[in-house]
Amino acid sequence: MTALMNDTFLRALLRQPTPYTPIWIMRQAGRYLPEYNATRKKAGSFLKLAQTPELACEVTLQPLARFPLDAAIIFSDILTVPDAMGLGLYFADGEGPKFERPARTEADIAKLADPDLEKLRYVFDAISLTRRELAGKVPLIGFSGSPFTLACYMIEGGGSDDFRLVKSMLYARPDLLHRMLEVNARAVTAYLNAQIDAGAQAVMIFDTWGGTLSHAAYEEFSLAYSRKILAGLTREPEGRVIPRILFTKGGGQWLEAMADSGADALGVDWTTDIGRARERVGNRVALQGNMDPMALFGSPASIQAEAKRILGRFGKGPGHVFNLGHGISQHTPPEHVAALVEAVHAASPGVASR
Repeated sequence: MTALMNDTFLRALLRQPTPYTPIWIMRQAGRYLPEYNATRKKAGSFLKLAQTPELACEVTLQPLARFPLDAAIIFSDILTVPDAMGLGLYFADGEGPKFERPARTEADIAKLADPDLEKLRYVFDAISLTRRELAGKVPLIGFSGSPFTLACYMIEGGGSDDFRLVKSMLYARPDLLHRMLEVNARAVTAYLNAQIDAGAQAVMIFDTWGGTLSHAAYEEFSLAYSRKILAGLTREPEGRVIPRILFTKGGGQWLEAMADSGADALGVDWTTDIGRARERVGNRVALQGNMDPMALFGSPASIQAEAKRILGRFGKGPGHVFNLGHGISQHTPPEHVAALVEAVHAASPGVASR
């Protein structure tokens, strides 16, 4: 593999000195970019786009052509694993992802099994192709949904306002939910390791719905299974550490426990002050975040001011990757993203001594 020309992102995740604070943006290859929309139209559907390695590579690289970002993230979906289990992923217009065959009964869950990773070959091929096309420009991130977040979609059949079905199972039949989570944890571990084998240089677990849980339930039904994955990931396949990021949206109250999960870095959403977060986790992990995505609808001057405020709150020293606190809105003006990237790079020289 080509040597990295810019490894700032990887070094920041490992709390090593960097010349500036690196930045990438969750959902950076997405509908806010007109070139993405053109490629998606060419593909015919989101699934066709995600499942065609050449097109997935094309859209992964699009934001790098526009902005001097410090990492690429492979274009895919968090629900590829349950789709490979046979639940039948599809996308309804205006409604987001859905499953044709949700797993809600004891019989449904008894049938769940680790998926054949060959059914996910399109993801691995997209990673290998993108890694070659990047030619060492910046690192490539692989990712998966967390076992609990996958379970939410698998049981609900799609998104939910209250997660009534998954929480009913959690309280009435926790044994069934644990069975599903065990399968999911094994599958995600194998899936992320296959992404690493294909060339991913960092991996991220998106625990999108972990923050909907009670304090006790988060530890038992979400974090415990993320720990299992983190413990099972390949560490140094190319003679270099593969950093591991754990992000629980709404998980600010559990940062101390998350810092002991085995992750190298924690994603922090915009509801948690990043300075306080750093005080709480100490030197155990790096932090990633945490601008409110809606701040990108302000003026370029206000975007610059908010970026400076967050950098200032993190304070001196390494261990910060700038990002939004969640995925970028499809309505975001691309020129505002350019203003953010420029502001972060300009306002953070000399992280080793800042």
